[in-house]
Amino acid sequence: MAHRILVADDEPLYLRTTGELLRKNGYECVCVPDANLAMQALQREDFDLVLSDLNMPGNLKLELLHDHNRLRKHVPIIVVTGVPSLPTAIESIRLGIADYLMKPVKFEDLLRSVQHAIEHANQTRKAAEIPIRPASELQHLFPRLIGASAPMMELFEIIDRVAGTDTNILITGESGTGKEVVAKTIHEHSHRCEGSYQVIDCTAVPDSLFESMLFGHKKGSFTGAVSDQDGLLKQCDGGTAFLDEIGELPMPMQAKLLRAVQEQTFTPVGSHTQVKVDTRFICATNRDLHAEVNAGRFRQDLFYRLGVIHVELPPLRRREDDVLLLADHFLKLLTKNNSRVYGFAESTLEVFKAYSWPGNIRELRNVIERSIALSKGNLIQPADLPKNVQGDTNATEPRWAGSDIHADAATSTPGSGGQLPSFASITAGVSRDEALKAAEYQYLVALMQTNAGNVSEAARQAGLSRQGLHKLLKTHEIYAADFRR
Repeated sequence: MAHRILVADDEPLYLRTTGELLRKNGYECVCVPDANLAMQALQREDFDLVLSDLNMPGNLKLELLHDHNRLRKHVPIIVVTGVPSLPTAIESIRLGIADYLMKPVKFEDLLRSVQHAIEHANQTRKAAEIPIRPASELQHLFPRLIGASAPMMELFEIIDRVAGTDTNILITGESGTGKEVVAKTIHEHSHRCEGSYQVIDCTAVPDSLFESMLFGHKKGSFTGAVSDQDGLLKQCDGGTAFLDEIGELPMPMQAKLLRAVQEQTFTPVGSHTQVKVDTRFICATNRDLHAEVNAGRFRQDLFYRLGVIHVELPPLRRREDDVLLLADHFLKLLTKNNSRVYGFAESTLEVFKAYSWPGNIRELRNVIERSIALSKGNLIQPADLPKNVQGDTNATEPRWAGSDIHADAATSTPGSGGQLPSFASITAGVSRDEALKAAEYQYLVALMQTNAGNVSEAARQAGLSRQGLHKLLKTHEIYAADFRR
């Protein structure tokens, strides 16, 4: 059966031509000239989609959107307006619209938006029909995710529902909450699991190379392009593209990414031929993208396309019941080749439960890795923990606070004559490799703290290339975003 669309607009010509074009493309249309008649039609009949103007009688204060959201929330609504404004756009997003288009809109763009909204609504409905699995089953279903707390049970249920759809997903949460692990889990439990999974770190690639890395390039398209090269989107055709730290992507790149997300097509650098792909996009950020859109730093239309389903990860301080489970998991993981340390003192576990973990799961892992390296006995004692963890003197204090690096050492650079702090006192009894690893970690933390997370400036100060520093940071699981003020 043909999908039924309700079109509401007070411009007679637009209303008539839009209805005719939609009918020619196989849709049934009911056209009304104001919001009051639209609401009456919604109460009387079933529709698969609403296509609505904003500035028309009965909707000057978004009454139709509010009433629709209350009575027919399962029916997607697309806003098409000739008088766009940021306040109405933000309120429309809050009310859960499927898309926000501005007149004059090309019919092919409108048709694409209509198809996408109906497909997504169908996928959402199918996902809602999936029986909810028992909590115990969900825990075993996602072995990458450790937890038994109520927030984690809720997260497991969400992942179980969205994994089977093709809908784009935006994962948000504080730094260190495990966004990349959740993205990988969603891919592994989707029908795309046999396809490629590509991670694109939006902070680690220079702007000048981002387009080539994402879309690929043709031989000779720029200096150094000695052969044709497929981009990451081509490589994950039929799979999943995970764009980490999407909130850091510069505006020019956002515009180019939008077309690829929206149309599933792109043009490699130096080519005139479009490439068609079938890719699901999962994105992650610790930024508030609503605020970024409001500030003009993130494209509104890209936000709509990427955030069809929003998954918010809980911070570790809301997962008190999971802290000891995670600590035990990381201890076993990190001591596979170290039989000397095999557990925690009871007093250490009490410290873990009392601490607020502002750096979340990543901080917990780093603390345990550091403590394994520095512990002199078989059990990790409170004295083996960083000072800020021992006392939790400031709940908002970042994980690098209270480190053993002095301020003058934090500004030293290799080869500059500055001396890194002596680690002899804190690395007694550990292997040379462990001591060097601890020293390198401390130096990188101090470097990023001094430069407030500015990788380019930190690399210059350290005498490294930007890519070289990124590689070191990734090795130690240190994230620049944690240090930005």
